[in-house]
Amino acid sequence: MIPAHGGELVDLVARGAEREALVASAGTLARVDLTARQAADLELLAVGGFSPLRGFQGSDDWRRVVDEMRRADGLAWSIPVTLATGAEASVGDKLALFGADRLLALLAVEEIFDRDVEHEAEKVYRTTDEKHPGVSALRAEGARCIAGPVQVLDLPEHPEAFEPYILPPTRSRAAFAEQGWKHIVGFQTRNPIHRAHEYITKSALEGVDGLFIHPLVGETKSDDIPADVRMRCYEALIEGYFPQERVMLAINPAAMRYAGPREAIFHALIRKNYGCTHFIVGRDHAGVGDYYGTYDAQLIFDELAEGELEIEPLMFEHAFYCKITKGMATTKTSPAGPEDRVFLSGTKVREMLNEGKRPPEEFTRPEVADILIEAMEGDKAAASA
Repeated sequence: MIPAHGGELVDLVARGAEREALVASAGTLARVDLTARQAADLELLAVGGFSPLRGFQGSDDWRRVVDEMRRADGLAWSIPVTLATGAEASVGDKLALFGADRLLALLAVEEIFDRDVEHEAEKVYRTTDEKHPGVSALRAEGARCIAGPVQVLDLPEHPEAFEPYILPPTRSRAAFAEQGWKHIVGFQTRNPIHRAHEYITKSALEGVDGLFIHPLVGETKSDDIPADVRMRCYEALIEGYFPQERVMLAINPAAMRYAGPREAIFHALIRKNYGCTHFIVGRDHAGVGDYYGTYDAQLIFDELAEGELEIEPLMFEHAFYCKITKGMATTKTSPAGPEDRVFLSGTKVREMLNEGKRPPEEFTRPEVADILIEAMEGDKAAASA
């Protein structure tokens, strides 16, 4: 099986007597309340999704990741994982980290530093525009960061409906082995899977043993489809339109950064840690607005040495329904001109749903459309109550 990034799959969760002792010691420690985004980062640190990181990164790592997409030791890493907080602390202290009023972890303070927020925005997000959700979140967190290793006592809670799909890297790897899968392609999504996504995932599945649908369920933009609604869409789609013995669904607890090209590499490394050997990179991966070129998230992989990431990116063109061939296609496989291609933006689909209109079957499966319309109507009813 593919090794974890850096060679070691990290597990930072304390158990048994060690955990009991750490919980007992937490009562005397200064408290830090994590944002939802920070708690999501902590969970990925805990379970090894961010292997080989063992805590929040310090200034040397921050600087080189921002400028060169590498940790201080030279290992490829595209987005810094830092803990920005105004909490009072000194080097050598221990802090109790809380999320949603629940004790999650202890952090041993190794460094306190100020990051250059504007420089990070420019390099990681390729913009300093406050309208960019990643830049806005970065500025809201502030410059002052506390770095150090963590000992995790509990993981953030997830909705009960997500329980069957909580597969941390040790469990996903075991599940792949149990299925006999040696080559696994990971698919990142923060949206319901529409026909174009279905087409590229099935195209990728042709060349591997299994497909790992790994939707991000952490914090996203307010106008993105909620995670619980999306999960129902994934369930319906897999049940009706995929060979279930060759597909596995699990949640990725990460928050969305909308960092485009940088986040494509970040997402690939996370899926490598979960055991994937291949990773789908489509049009405008992790993009938002018009901040990135259509295929910038594919081109950025060329900035790293061939094979350096070990996980293999699979690049796909923008897929659409072709009126000529009567099926899904891309410009590589279809003779259709623009007038014979059916593809809708996420914004257009949300507008249609908001108006009670069903997206065309060429764009989304009817079962998925039903779930989305029902959820939209429920939101309207709740708002008017």
